[in-house]
Amino acid sequence: MEIRNWVYEDVYAVAALEKECFRDPWTYGMLAETFFNSAAITLVAVEEGKIAGYAFAVKGVEDADVANIAVAPQFRRRGIAQALLKALEERAAAAGVQRLFLEVRVSNAPAMLLYLKNGFTGSYVRPRYYADGEDALVMVKSVAR
Repeated sequence: MEIRNWVYEDVYAVAALEKECFRDPWTYGMLAETFFNSAAITLVAVEEGKIAGYAFAVKGVEDADVANIAVAPQFRRRGIAQALLKALEERAAAAGVQRLFLEVRVSNAPAMLLYLKNGFTGSYVRPRYYADGEDALVMVKSVAR
């Protein structure tokens, strides 16, 4: 598996994967804007010549928000999400980020387990955060430099 930064041509595959993995997907336009955002850290995982997963975060001064991590169903349970999360953390730390934040659906136990195993802790709940009314758990992790 190779983890690398997005190139613009990856945005099409990322947008397709986004639709496949999420109920409320980011649009192609939103993802393209993210690609051009200098505050964004964008990564793809390439396996068997295909984009198997992606992740991106948007950094502020001391904090960054992990916007999305997704892995194609046929590539799940291979450690790809873990590798993407670790790479995001490393790149965020190198950019001076001190804390990573993320929101996760309260019903998404596999994602919560991944984040807990990687040192994130639950901070608070955002009621009715998602378009369908589901709550989000906000999780945080201090990033070591």
